[in-house]
Amino acid sequence: MPSHLFADRSAAQPPERDVVEALITQARRLRGGLDAVRRETSGDGEEHPDPRLRWQRALCDLAVHHLDDLGGHLDQLREGLPADPDALPDEEPLPAAPPEPAEHPGSLLSRVGSAEWNLLTDGVSWSDELFGIFGRDPAEGPLTLDELPSLVFAEDQQLLTTMVTDCLVDGRPIDGEFRIVRADQCVRTVHMVGEPVLDADGSTACMWAVLRDVSELRRSQRAVRETRDSLQRQRHRAQTEHRLAVELQEAVLPPWRGSLRFPQGGPVALDLAARYLPSGTSALIGGDWYDALQLPDGKTLLSVGDLTGHGATATSGMAMVLGALRGMAVSGQEPGPLMGYLNQLLDSSAQPALGSAVCCRFDPATRQLVWAQAGHPAPLLFRDGTGSPLSPPEGVLLGATTGAHYTQRCEQLAPGDLLVLHTDGLVPRRSHGPLASHEGSERLLSLAPRFAAARNAQDCVRIIAEEFGGAEREDDACVLIARVSG
Repeated sequence: MPSHLFADRSAAQPPERDVVEALITQARRLRGGLDAVRRETSGDGEEHPDPRLRWQRALCDLAVHHLDDLGGHLDQLREGLPADPDALPDEEPLPAAPPEPAEHPGSLLSRVGSAEWNLLTDGVSWSDELFGIFGRDPAEGPLTLDELPSLVFAEDQQLLTTMVTDCLVDGRPIDGEFRIVRADQCVRTVHMVGEPVLDADGSTACMWAVLRDVSELRRSQRAVRETRDSLQRQRHRAQTEHRLAVELQEAVLPPWRGSLRFPQGGPVALDLAARYLPSGTSALIGGDWYDALQLPDGKTLLSVGDLTGHGATATSGMAMVLGALRGMAVSGQEPGPLMGYLNQLLDSSAQPALGSAVCCRFDPATRQLVWAQAGHPAPLLFRDGTGSPLSPPEGVLLGATTGAHYTQRCEQLAPGDLLVLHTDGLVPRRSHGPLASHEGSERLLSLAPRFAAARNAQDCVRIIAEEFGGAEREDDACVLIARVSG
């Protein structure tokens, strides 16, 4: 019922029916578009492991509740307007009230009820909808203000008492929420707004209120908060893992800032340069590595490789493999047997992984290169302005087969020869398998004239970075250049 507090104010003009109809049309159009978005985010209806998708779905559900409420309010507004006010003659009686729209479970009409408590007569009136919200049989009658707290959560009873007291004693409007437990043990959240009705002396004569069941709305809002928090936690974990992976990678890979020369001071040496190229489509760090190490016997170890996966797990596995490779190389292991031990290490690791690698051992005294590989692109040899891949020895992926055997080959290098070692993520994978590696090798081989004109290994690395640095690679990559001098 309208409040007597506002009886002395001029009545507002009702909205035009055409305007309301236009708003209803817009609301329905929005609802239809939202249903389409909702279907895209719902998938097969099962709980999706992606927090971002769950958050989007919760937002859609919340928007549906708001649009349904808006549509219900607009329908009520339209039903309360005459079809053509100017066409009604004064002497004719007013038309009968339009029939109420058919309700369905969960509709707006069934979620909003009204009540009035008369303090002078102790009379109480509830609408049928309010009985439904409270799960109470109308035959049992409505609850008085003294009886109402009996259905309210113990934690919310003080809030309800304070609101009612402020309204009856101080004449303050009511606006708050509380939870009720119905007879069927169903818990509902109710939003209550109301005002006191004053008599001629300014005393409170009665209190009226509109109560709305907002349980589904609050549940949707809670789902949005929870999925948003889950998404934020996932992003925080991803950022932390990314930072850890970067720090681990920087700690393990050689801190080169320019060219190196191994061995130092000898007549024959390798001019070395390398670079890590991050993925063009992902912020995750992979398990790629490059390495060059001067060994105690004066020889030089060259290696590149890649472990499957991304993030801290891949970089920690890469650190383990690279540490083992360096240790065995320093102990004098040849590339072939060394690959066998690395395969055994990955095969027996607590976190099994697959990896590919190439390992080379250069002897400056003879300019011989002994090398082995494990499912990895072969090194490219550039000589006299042309390039070609070395013929690979036998070797399967690391960690793929227990007791795998790896052979090795020997190549005779000459002054001015250029070796390019790289991982297979260098180019976008338009194909997979051997064809993808072949595509990257072909593009590198086409750079032979530019390599021949380069002054040193560092210039060659810059050429590769210019050629491949802007590519939308699906994976990160490493490249290692070694030029024979002397």
